[in-house]
Amino acid sequence: MATPVAFFDIDGTLLGVRSGPLYARWLWREGRVGRADLARMALWHALYRVGLLDPEEAVGRIGRILAGRSVEEVRTSCDLWYEKMVRHHLVPGMVRLIEAHRGAGHALAILSSTTRFLAEPLGREVGIEHLLVTGVEIVDGHLTGQPLRPLCYGDGKIHWAEAFARGCGAALETCWFYTDSITDAPVLERVGHPRVVNPDLLLRRRARQRGWPIVDLSGSAERSL
Repeated sequence: MATPVAFFDIDGTLLGVRSGPLYARWLWREGRVGRADLARMALWHALYRVGLLDPEEAVGRIGRILAGRSVEEVRTSCDLWYEKMVRHHLVPGMVRLIEAHRGAGHALAILSSTTRFLAEPLGREVGIEHLLVTGVEIVDGHLTGQPLRPLCYGDGKIHWAEAFARGCGAALETCWFYTDSITDAPVLERVGHPRVVNPDLLLRRRARQRGWPIVDLSGSAERSL
């Protein structure tokens, strides 16, 4: 029997903030980036908000910063970063929605352009084990700095979402996707149940044009499915 999937974005959706600027501050504290990198990451954040980010450039630069570090080192660092800087930004209303989908028997998956180093502790927190994220190349237990393609961004998200839904015996037309960003419009166009959460201005306009529901997190989770 086909199992519909509820996909969840992270930044601005499961979390009430953007994790990128928080991670930039964390790398600054670790002494791994300088002021020029912080400025560059701030620019990426601004470009992302209006759908103009070049993901290859951003992923490539972050990859070079992390290249050579062991998986365990990065995982330990990111777990601590999540606990100290990220965890308290988890949106309670989204947690209720996750539980509502779980109770309805739906498969659950995080669908995000981030790496699993952020998605893993968040997934553990909310009980989602399936992580559809941007993969990174690992050789002998160390990051090479190279991403795995397709990146989980834009049309790449459709690729990973379709593959996961197919594994559940479902088509995207039976699935949900929760997101806040105009960059996720390609996936929202494909799923049968697009759900817009705390949308940016561009996505709010698109949602009104398409008739996509804008989730009110102050209401009943069950009514929002």
